[in-house]
Amino acid sequence: MDMTTLAGLMLITGLAAYMQTLAGFALGLIIMGAVGLTGILPLADAANLVSVLGIVNAVQVLRRGWRDIAMAQFVPIVVASLACLFVGYWLLGLMLSTSLTWLKLVLGVVIILSSLQLLMKPEPLAKLSSTASFVFFGAIAGLMSGLFSTAGPPLVYHLYRQPLKPASIRETLVAIFAINAVIRLATVAGTGNMPSPHFWWSLLTIPVVMLFTFLAKRWPPPISPVALRRLAFVLLFLSGASLGAPALITLTGGLS
Repeated sequence: MDMTTLAGLMLITGLAAYMQTLAGFALGLIIMGAVGLTGILPLADAANLVSVLGIVNAVQVLRRGWRDIAMAQFVPIVVASLACLFVGYWLLGLMLSTSLTWLKLVLGVVIILSSLQLLMKPEPLAKLSSTASFVFFGAIAGLMSGLFSTAGPPLVYHLYRQPLKPASIRETLVAIFAINAVIRLATVAGTGNMPSPHFWWSLLTIPVVMLFTFLAKRWPPPISPVALRRLAFVLLFLSGASLGAPALITLTGGLS
């Protein structure tokens, strides 16, 4: 990996870690979208990198905040999520072996839908949702985690509607993503799918993620949560559209 490519990857991961720390999600979506657009890493390696960086980010965030994890919601989400993670990882392998264009299209659609969800302000509920609802959204998160190591948006929206403290929601999300990341990496190793040499160079972004996580916690930007959501929407929507549109054109052209 040349220095220009590595510098670009560091910039992407730094921005993603900053957003993840402030909002509790977006690290995987930003990295996967940017990598899909630039091609600086194979998508499978990028998903593995997201898992590693998610763990690094979680260690920093949870070092002091782990007591705020909402255990009653955390447990059913994690159980359902891990069960569906393996299905998502199997689907990733299937698409990688058949068509990279289809994979880019699916990733682009996931990112666009995730960005549109940011425009939907979660209306707080009067009481906690049922355990079954947490199992359902945990399953969706696991499927997305297995595919692209991006477990976030549907689960984020559901949790932010709950009558829980913002800190509790944030720490719960980070903990769920970290456990998914650990199991996903173990699955990659267990199936013998060793990353390419580019992946090992990409691990040099770890100090960057640590730095930007610290900066976000120590000196958050002087903008409102609404402005932050709008910024995340613009970044995600543009990357998803730029990734998915060419893939759709290629596929429809091929079908015609």
